[in-house]
Amino acid sequence: MFEIGELICYPMHGVGVIQSIDERTVLGESDDYYTVRFLSNNMTVMVRVSTASAVGVRRIIRADECPNVLKYLDEEPLPESGNWNQRYRENLEKLKRGTIYEVADVVKCLRKRNNDKGLSSGERKMFLSAKQALIDEIAIASGVDTQVIEQAL
Repeated sequence: MFEIGELICYPMHGVGVIQSIDERTVLGESDDYYTVRFLSNNMTVMVRVSTASAVGVRRIIRADECPNVLKYLDEEPLPESGNWNQRYRENLEKLKRGTIYEVADVVKCLRKRNNDKGLSSGERKMFLSAKQALIDEIAIASGVDTQVIEQAL
Protein backbone atom coordinates (compact mmCIF):
# COMPACT_ATOMS: atom_id res chain seq x y z
CA MET A 1 0.00 0.00 0.00
CA PHE A 2 2.73 2.51 0.96
CA GLU A 3 6.40 2.76 0.06
CA ILE A 4 9.44 3.68 2.10
CA GLY A 5 9.81 7.46 2.18
CA GLU A 6 6.13 8.11 1.48
CA LEU A 7 4.29 10.67 3.59
CA ILE A 8 1.15 9.34 5.25
CA CYS A 9 -1.48 10.60 7.65
CA TYR A 10 -2.37 8.68 10.78
CA PRO A 11 -5.18 10.88 12.11
CA MET A 12 -4.67 9.88 15.72
CA HIS A 13 -1.03 11.04 15.51
CA GLY A 14 -0.56 13.29 12.47
CA VAL A 15 1.66 13.22 9.41
CA GLY A 16 4.50 10.75 9.26
CA VAL A 17 6.96 9.20 6.88
CA ILE A 18 7.30 5.48 6.21
CA GLN A 19 10.83 4.68 7.33
CA SER A 20 10.80 0.95 6.72
CA ILE A 21 8.64 -2.05 5.99
CA ASP A 22 9.77 -5.09 7.93
CA GLU A 23 8.48 -8.52 8.76
CA ARG A 24 8.04 -8.90 12.51
CA THR A 25 6.78 -11.63 14.77
CA VAL A 26 4.46 -10.32 17.46
CA LEU A 27 2.72 -12.72 19.86
CA GLY A 28 3.75 -15.61 17.65
CA GLU A 29 2.29 -14.15 14.45
CA SER A 30 4.50 -12.96 11.59
CA ASP A 31 3.34 -10.02 9.54
CA ASP A 32 4.71 -6.98 7.71
CA TYR A 33 4.83 -3.70 9.65
CA TYR A 34 5.37 -0.11 8.62
CA THR A 35 7.73 1.84 10.81
CA VAL A 36 6.37 5.39 10.79
CA ARG A 37 8.17 8.45 12.16
CA PHE A 38 5.88 11.40 12.84
CA LEU A 39 7.12 14.78 11.72
CA SER A 40 5.68 16.90 14.54
CA ASN A 41 7.26 15.06 17.46
CA ASN A 42 9.72 12.48 16.03
CA MET A 43 7.69 9.69 17.65
CA THR A 44 8.05 6.34 15.90
CA VAL A 45 5.36 3.65 15.77
CA MET A 46 4.93 0.33 14.04
CA VAL A 47 1.69 -0.24 12.15
CA ARG A 48 0.65 -3.64 10.85
CA VAL A 49 0.42 -3.41 7.05
CA SER A 50 -2.69 -5.61 6.93
CA THR A 51 -4.62 -3.35 9.32
CA ALA A 52 -3.21 0.07 8.38
CA SER A 53 -6.30 1.27 6.51
CA ALA A 54 -8.60 -0.03 9.25
CA VAL A 55 -6.85 2.21 11.80
CA GLY A 56 -7.11 5.24 9.51
CA VAL A 57 -3.66 5.35 7.91
CA ARG A 58 -3.95 7.00 4.50
CA ARG A 59 -2.09 9.12 1.99
CA ILE A 60 -2.05 12.85 2.65
CA ILE A 61 -4.47 14.94 0.64
CA ARG A 62 -3.54 16.58 -2.65
CA ALA A 63 -2.68 20.28 -2.70
CA ASP A 64 -5.81 21.12 -4.68
CA GLU A 65 -7.98 19.70 -1.86
CA CYS A 66 -6.61 22.09 0.80
CA PRO A 67 -8.86 25.08 -0.07
CA ASN A 68 -11.92 22.81 0.15
CA VAL A 69 -10.90 21.62 3.62
CA LEU A 70 -10.34 25.19 4.81
CA LYS A 71 -13.73 26.20 3.41
CA TYR A 72 -15.34 23.22 5.17
CA LEU A 73 -13.81 24.38 8.47
CA ASP A 74 -15.60 27.73 8.08
CA GLU A 75 -19.02 26.07 7.72
CA GLU A 76 -21.31 25.52 10.68
CA PRO A 77 -20.50 22.26 12.51
CA LEU A 78 -22.93 19.36 12.43
CA PRO A 79 -25.17 18.93 15.49
CA GLU A 80 -23.59 16.77 18.16
CA SER A 81 -24.66 14.96 21.28
CA GLY A 82 -25.14 16.95 24.48
CA ASN A 83 -23.76 14.02 26.45
CA TRP A 84 -19.98 14.49 26.71
CA ASN A 85 -19.29 10.74 26.83
CA GLN A 86 -21.31 10.04 23.68
CA ARG A 87 -19.80 13.08 21.94
CA TYR A 88 -16.28 11.94 22.86
CA ARG A 89 -16.91 8.44 21.45
CA GLU A 90 -18.40 9.87 18.23
CA ASN A 91 -15.42 12.18 17.75
CA LEU A 92 -13.00 9.35 18.49
CA GLU A 93 -14.70 7.23 15.81
CA LYS A 94 -14.38 10.07 13.30
CA LEU A 95 -10.67 10.32 14.05
CA LYS A 96 -10.21 6.57 13.71
CA ARG A 97 -11.93 6.55 10.30
CA GLY A 98 -9.53 9.34 9.50
CA THR A 99 -10.76 11.13 6.40
CA ILE A 100 -9.55 14.72 6.28
CA TYR A 101 -13.15 15.93 6.49
CA GLU A 102 -13.89 13.84 9.58
CA VAL A 103 -10.78 15.22 11.28
CA ALA A 104 -11.85 18.72 10.21
CA ASP A 105 -15.34 18.06 11.59
CA VAL A 106 -13.89 17.09 14.98
CA VAL A 107 -11.80 20.26 14.98
CA LYS A 108 -14.67 22.58 14.11
CA CYS A 109 -17.13 20.94 16.52
CA LEU A 110 -14.69 21.03 19.42
CA ARG A 111 -13.59 24.56 18.53
CA LYS A 112 -17.23 25.72 18.69
CA ARG A 113 -17.85 23.88 21.95
CA ASN A 114 -14.66 25.34 23.41
CA ASN A 115 -15.75 28.86 22.45
CA ASP A 116 -19.31 28.33 23.75
CA LYS A 117 -18.93 26.24 26.90
CA GLY A 118 -15.36 25.03 27.28
CA LEU A 119 -13.99 21.50 26.94
CA SER A 120 -13.32 18.70 29.36
CA SER A 121 -9.67 17.72 29.68
CA GLY A 122 -10.21 14.69 27.41
CA GLU A 123 -11.94 16.77 24.77
CA ARG A 124 -9.25 19.46 25.02
CA LYS A 125 -6.54 16.86 24.41
CA MET A 126 -8.51 15.45 21.46
CA PHE A 127 -9.06 18.94 20.06
CA LEU A 128 -5.38 19.89 20.24
CA SER A 129 -4.28 16.57 18.75
CA ALA A 130 -6.80 16.69 15.88
CA LYS A 131 -6.02 20.35 15.20
CA GLN A 132 -2.29 19.69 15.03
CA ALA A 133 -2.77 16.71 12.72
CA LEU A 134 -4.98 18.83 10.46
CA ILE A 135 -2.51 21.74 10.43
CA ASP A 136 0.40 19.44 9.65
CA GLU A 137 -1.41 17.69 6.80
CA ILE A 138 -2.66 20.88 5.15
CA ALA A 139 0.78 22.51 5.51
CA ILE A 140 2.58 19.58 3.93
CA ALA A 141 0.01 19.09 1.18
CA SER A 142 -0.10 22.78 0.26
CA GLY A 143 3.56 23.63 0.87
CA VAL A 144 2.52 26.45 3.22
CA ASP A 145 4.19 26.99 6.61
CA THR A 146 2.35 25.45 9.59
CA GLN A 147 2.13 28.83 11.36
CA VAL A 148 0.24 30.31 8.41
CA ILE A 149 -2.19 27.39 8.38
CA GLU A 150 -2.67 27.63 12.15
CA GLN A 151 -3.58 31.31 11.85
CA ALA A 152 -6.04 30.47 9.08
CA LEU A 153 -7.83 28.03 11.39
